[in-house]
Amino acid sequence: MSDSATVQPDPGMKDPDHILDRLPFLLRRNLVLRGTRAFLEARGCVEVETPYAVPTPGEEVHLQPFHTVQEAPDGVQQNLFLHTSPEFAMKRIVAATGLPVFQFARVWRNGEGSHLHAPEFTMLEWYQPNMTLDGLMDETEALLQAVLPPILHHSGHSLNISGPFERLTMQEAFHRHAGIDLLPTEGNAQALAKAAGCTLRDGETWEDLFFRLLMERIEPAIGRTRPTFLTHWPASQAALARKSPQDPRVALRFELYAAGMELANAFEELTDATEQRSRFEADRHQRKTLYPDRPEWPVDEKLLSALPHMPTCSGIALGFDRLVMLACGTTRIQNVLWING
Repeated sequence: MSDSATVQPDPGMKDPDHILDRLPFLLRRNLVLRGTRAFLEARGCVEVETPYAVPTPGEEVHLQPFHTVQEAPDGVQQNLFLHTSPEFAMKRIVAATGLPVFQFARVWRNGEGSHLHAPEFTMLEWYQPNMTLDGLMDETEALLQAVLPPILHHSGHSLNISGPFERLTMQEAFHRHAGIDLLPTEGNAQALAKAAGCTLRDGETWEDLFFRLLMERIEPAIGRTRPTFLTHWPASQAALARKSPQDPRVALRFELYAAGMELANAFEELTDATEQRSRFEADRHQRKTLYPDRPEWPVDEKLLSALPHMPTCSGIALGFDRLVMLACGTTRIQNVLWING
């Protein structure tokens, strides 16, 4: 059936998910998927598939994975988790082949649910060897321009996709939209609170306050009339990104914002296995402190062994469902999912 085919519903059919009502959005989803795949393949990217149930689901502190148990024919059991991102496996492929790769991956994040979040959703990830973070911003901008109309009407704003997208460092964003000199305060919650003219909440850390100010003062001010790349995050928020050789206070990371949504998160990838292990250990300690009742999992030793063989590379995780929401002009992720639960 083509995307333009006329659907004749059975008058007696029940449709609790309102699939027919949402069909224009769902058919648009297929168009955006095909356009995205064609764009990446035209740039030499190879589509890959990686396992969804894995021993190590990720190391992001605040994400809660779904847990399951695999039983072998001999009865031996192994704890597995539905991955929160295919990142670790895809980096191993890049390290082994040197190829640019992409994947439309189903990912799972337990405890999430809102008009922008679903516990199971589609993540588009791609990795470009020998590409800088600036080059990846160029490519991401070109992708959106290839699959979206030049002007979008979303959340009461007209969003200009035709470019150029805004590029704003985190330091510039805090100075422009909050009047804060951010980087000198890193790690000092009292200093950041004083610079922001606000009161620290009980137990609030520098990181907690940073994200509170980001959500309250920065995110509402960016990406409304044109998409915004928010770049060069404080070094403590480096995650799996390299620190900048020019300024070790910041990490080579960006997030892309459009129409009030965080659309993508990207890194110039860290390939130093020793530093990555140290970061993992710090994340695991923090997760154990904050969430002592959550299950534990082994460090991904295969990833750490692969990192030294990985070429200089930039990688991005883009919420595909949110990209479709932009294309459709809807503010609810449930409208672009074929089945809701």
